[in-house]
Amino acid sequence: MSDPADGNAGLPALRTITDYQFGAGAGASLFPPTESLTVKRTTSGRPQQVHCANGRLVSFGIDGRFTLGIEGGRRLDAALAHPAYRVVVDDESEPFVREEKNVFAKFVLEAGSEIRPGDEVVVVHERGEVLAVGTARLDGPAMGDFETGMAVSVREGVPAER
Repeated sequence: MSDPADGNAGLPALRTITDYQFGAGAGASLFPPTESLTVKRTTSGRPQQVHCANGRLVSFGIDGRFTLGIEGGRRLDAALAHPAYRVVVDDESEPFVREEKNVFAKFVLEAGSEIRPGDEVVVVHERGEVLAVGTARLDGPAMGDFETGMAVSVREGVPAER
C-alpha cells in the first residue's frame, strides 16, 4: 500500500519523530512540507518507508525509530551542525565503507558526542562526502577513544563514482 504524501498523510507526526531522534529541525529537513514524498504503509496503515524522487529517505522500524537511507543521510548531513550524528573517517576506510563494510573504532577520526549505541548515524569522509549510513555500536566519545571494536554497523554504502 502506498500513498502520496501531501503533508496531511502523517508527515507532521513523522517530522516530530525525526526531531526527537535527531534533534530540532531535522524533521523539516528530512521531510520538507513543500516536497512531494511517498509514504509506503503496511496493510494496517503504519508507515513503513518514506521515498522521495532520489530514493529512500527512511524506513520506520517497529521500535518507532527511523533507519536512514542514503538520501536521508545526505539530507541530515546537510541540515545538522557538524559533527552531530556523523562518524568521520579518512581515505584508508573510504573504499571499505563504500562497499558496506563496518567501521572500526581505530579508523574513526571524529564522532558526534551525542551518539549512543543503537543510534542511526551518517558515515562521512573527512572531506565531507557522505559514504554510508548505519547503526552506531559504540557511543560517540568511545568511537574516538577505543583502538578496537566495531564503531558502526554499516547498512548501506554509496558506491564510488567511476
